[in-house]
Amino acid sequence: MLADWGISIRRACKALKFDTSTYHYKSRRTGQAGLELRIKEICETRVRYGYRRVHVLLRREGWFINMKKTRRIYNELGLQLRNKHPKRRVKAKLREDRQEAVAPNDVWAMDFVHDQLATGKKLRILTIVDTHSRLCPATDPRFTYRGEDVVQTLERVCGLIGYPKTIRVDNGSEFISRDLDLWAYANEVTLDFSRPGKPTDNGFIEAFNSKFRAECLNAHWFLTLADAREKMEDWRRHYNEERPHSAIGYNVPIALHNPGGIPSPSPR
Repeated sequence: MLADWGISIRRACKALKFDTSTYHYKSRRTGQAGLELRIKEICETRVRYGYRRVHVLLRREGWFINMKKTRRIYNELGLQLRNKHPKRRVKAKLREDRQEAVAPNDVWAMDFVHDQLATGKKLRILTIVDTHSRLCPATDPRFTYRGEDVVQTLERVCGLIGYPKTIRVDNGSEFISRDLDLWAYANEVTLDFSRPGKPTDNGFIEAFNSKFRAECLNAHWFLTLADAREKMEDWRRHYNEERPHSAIGYNVPIALHNPGGIPSPSPR
């Protein structure tokens, strides 16, 4: 209209009943190419992170955006995670005699996870988690595990961060062994055994093991036992010191376990 009729912007806007301020408006919105790139980089490194955990990492790095924008970009990039396991609405009866942990080292949970090397040789990994702070003291892989090996790992870990009051375990042969029973008695540690066929009695370690498998075991090839130990230890430190945990307000476990900021101790 301006070119064809040779009229001013003001007359053209008046004829079209269009506000001149809208015509002159220029968006001050910054481009989001850099933000999209950073979200992609995070998701390529941490393939099992959802948009909430990605948002926490972005805010740590100084990106001043709200969670809605993070979610929108996350969805536009097609990064949504699919839960392959259907939700089963099972009504579970909780054990009434158990007390909730109120401080670090009140209650630990312990279990085994199975995996293998690239050559096919089987691995057994002892996993331990503090149910209050969600700190993982150890992920210890070996080819075979006996009761005395569990005691050796526990003694090494407890020498660094202290002894727990209670350890929740299942009824595996390594956990009902005389070696572990004597160790627990000598150190005044209570072994809290799950009921047979009731994995929900030890739900904390089951939840931890699912994260451990999705983010570490399924993401790496292990060539040797030493290679497996190195990669698992790197993931354990990341889990304790950097990974935001939704159950503790997207904080990191080490901050809740050691308020003074002591680094995550190495069990080796």
